[in-house]
Amino acid sequence: MKVLTANRLVDGEAVWFSAAHRWSETIEGSEIAADKAAEEHLEAIARAATDNNEVVDAALIDVQVVDGGIRPLRLREQIRAAGPTNRVDHGKQARPPVSQAA
Repeated sequence: MKVLTANRLVDGEAVWFSAAHRWSETIEGSEIAADKAAEEHLEAIARAATDNNEVVDAALIDVQVVDGGIRPLRLREQIRAAGPTNRVDHGKQARPPVSQAA
């Protein structure tokens, strides 16, 4: 499984393409590609968003779903999803948790 991530061009914030068809600052709710056709769809979205100067460094990343939450497999992407590792009172990990529908 893969999700689309990038950095928003206006402020550099790590973002993920959501199932609501917009860029989100959290990985939760990301559109998940489970097959090659879905990956190609997300790659087309990445190209369009890059061409429109919305995002930079768009890439598909490997994820798994754990207890209903989306978790990146690589440490780099785990850090991008959570925020800085040296201060837990800053970044995404300092924000209130996102509620999930059952």
